[in-house]
Amino acid sequence: MVAIPAPSSPLVSVDRVHAARAVVAELGIDVLVVTPGADLRYLCGYDAHAMERLTALVVPRRGEPLLVVPRLEAPMVGASPAGALGLELLAWDETDDAFTVLAAAVTDRLGAAPIRVAVGSRTWAEHALGVQRALPGSVLELASPVIDRLRMVKTPAEVEELAAAGAAIDRVHARMEEWLRPGRTEAEVGADVAAAILAEGHVAVDFTIIASGPNGASPHHELSDRVIEAGDLVVVDIGGETATGYRSDCTRTYIVGGMAARGLKEWFAVLERAQAAAVAAVRPGVTCAQVDAVAREIITKAGYGEHFVHRTGHGIGLDTHEAPYVVAGNDLPLEPGMAFSVEPGIYLEGRYGARIEDIVVCTDDGVRVLNNRPRGLVELGG
Repeated sequence: MVAIPAPSSPLVSVDRVHAARAVVAELGIDVLVVTPGADLRYLCGYDAHAMERLTALVVPRRGEPLLVVPRLEAPMVGASPAGALGLELLAWDETDDAFTVLAAAVTDRLGAAPIRVAVGSRTWAEHALGVQRALPGSVLELASPVIDRLRMVKTPAEVEELAAAGAAIDRVHARMEEWLRPGRTEAEVGADVAAAILAEGHVAVDFTIIASGPNGASPHHELSDRVIEAGDLVVVDIGGETATGYRSDCTRTYIVGGMAARGLKEWFAVLERAQAAAVAAVRPGVTCAQVDAVAREIITKAGYGEHFVHRTGHGIGLDTHEAPYVVAGNDLPLEPGMAFSVEPGIYLEGRYGARIEDIVVCTDDGVRVLNNRPRGLVELGG
């Protein structure tokens, strides 16, 4: 088959596939099998739809990598950025057993049946088990040690995509007074915010958390029919996907329909100090656990430690949540190019909650912050 020529992309390079093969060999893995999802898009630029028909990038320890795809979808590979990488395309027909086709290609390249087979962490079970069935004696393991190692450190081009996504979500937060006011439901506000996420430069909405009053004490609250009241604290956590697949994620806390009481501002100031200190702690060599500890210590000393119930942050890129995770026990040292959220929160059950979240990037000598809206308690309609 002759692939349709596709334009190259600064975000996609065959070097990523070769880097994955080098890590596979270093770790003693026989073959890496990556099915549709962010890992596949990262490695070769093919944003395939996950379905029952097997699509997989196969990276053996020895020999050339290849893409195994249903024949009816082969033209889509050629038209994607993957088409410019020169990867071998192995198309299978409807009457073929795709897993047998894959197994034969792997065995041919290695000169023997593989033992250690690494599959993507979000590979469908029917695909993972199909690979194992076609390779008797193989042992499946997660591909995360290979792929996370590559995806965690962003290139300058990736950082700029994240910066563009951050600027787009900042523009949505800048418009919050258009929609967030007493008398409206969370669901009504959420619908308007979702439309703005698309209007301001995203191609898809990942989430809209509009958590008002006592709902603010639930970090992953889903939109409800609760009517927002004057004086409510409202946690707004929103994010989306850009055309290149990179994500935004930013949280601000608002007070609606009036000014915050003095005591509330003092309570919120604890969170501001914790978030600012954790951001300032980001630099090469500092561990993820240390960044988490900086935020947690400030909140704990103020008496709210038990109310900070989640990690301080998560990596972001082609997935909203990816490695590295900024959490106690993760002693991974930060490296230039690592991008992640810094988002401490305090949640008082039955009363209210608050969170401040920015996406940051570790640089050669410190940190770059990709969200730039005010971080204080934002008063709307006062």
